Amino acid sequence: MGKLNMFAITFSNPQGVFYGGQLIQGHVTVELNAEIKMRGIRLHFEGGARVHWTETKSEGTGKDSRTVTEHYSSSETYFKHILVLFGKGPGQKGTDPVLQAGRYVYPFSYQLPSGIPSSYESSDGQVRYSVTGVIDRPWKFDHKTKRAYTVVDPLDLNQEPQAKQGEIRNGQKTLCCLCCKSGPISCMLRLDRLGYVPGEAIPITGEIINGSRRNMTCSFADIKMIVKYHATSKTKTENKIVSKISHGPILPGDSDTWNGDLLPIPPLPPSGLRGCRIIDITYRLALNVDPSGIAFDLVVPINILIGSIPLRSVARQYGPPRPLPLPPLGSNEMPLQPTMPSAPSNMDIPPPSYAECVFGKVNIRDENDDEHTRGNMNYAPVYSYYNWNQHEANTFVPVTEQQQNRH
Repeated sequence: MGKLNMFAITFSNPQGVFYGGQLIQGHVTVELNAEIKMRGIRLHFEGGARVHWTETKSEGTGKDSRTVTEHYSSSETYFKHILVLFGKGPGQKGTDPVLQAGRYVYPFSYQLPSGIPSSYESSDGQVRYSVTGVIDRPWKFDHKTKRAYTVVDPLDLNQEPQAKQGEIRNGQKTLCCLCCKSGPISCMLRLDRLGYVPGEAIPITGEIINGSRRNMTCSFADIKMIVKYHATSKTKTENKIVSKISHGPILPGDSDTWNGDLLPIPPLPPSGLRGCRIIDITYRLALNVDPSGIAFDLVVPINILIGSIPLRSVARQYGPPRPLPLPPLGSNEMPLQPTMPSAPSNMDIPPPSYAECVFGKVNIRDENDDEHTRGNMNYAPVYSYYNWNQHEANTFVPVTEQQQNRH
């Protein structure tokens, strides 16, 4: 079992969701079976973004040809802070203290900087926030424990003029049939507004007219997350379909109408990833028509805005806000659900619940972690989720670009 029986970080907010400028509070628990000589016990608070991907290409010809792998990367740091809980800080001189066997609880607090971006995780880029506990032992390996947490950017749709605006888009496509042109297929898509929050379901209004001599295999509406990763010398764009609903075939000369079919929005980071300069996120809703045979889809897109604070005009439809749970009298712990930094101006909006990102958990072990680092390394960011339409957050399965094109 060794001398260290327990080394764990606990947040007062059990959901581990915070906003820029908010205070992180909690405690570190250390349980020893025997005394340990150490320089000290400390916490390392870190927040930053990183992008990295590789591309392979061939160089040379014939016998001199070879495959080269090129790396593209960039990073930025939002904060680094060390908090000493016991003993000495890094580089401090003096006698190394000894911590006797027993159980010790060390409270901590740290105020996050304002204006930091939302957490985000993918294979090509991350905005990640974590706190690592270190038991610094002279001439021996250090004990470490790591805990990730989520930062959510409070993107308020009430402050975004385009969020209340509606939009109508039309598209048309002419197909070739046995070397002859057939009539066009046309599509109209209408949205009453452009701003939404996760948990809402978007009513899809549209009409498709098949003026061609070919069957339309199906029509479908989807929400696509478009992510741009900016390395120092190149930008990579990734498309992720995060929600999708479909209609059936449309025969030649026939039409199909979308009368408010609901397209749900799963737990997602807010648009823009404000505060991050190396990752951009936008969202696009589209009504798609898939012709049979060899032909590209007719796609009618509209850019939408995903926020973390809903429009008041929408929130009022769902009744008065629920009261936030409060800590017991005499407790210094935070409420179970974090409040928005601008809470006084949003008291008429129901508070959100919080749900794991639709893409699920990732492994957050990095180059600074070793076999002596404890903690749960499987982590998913948690985002604001307004369960107004009674959709279960964990039922969403993201659709890949390959699946979209496989009809």
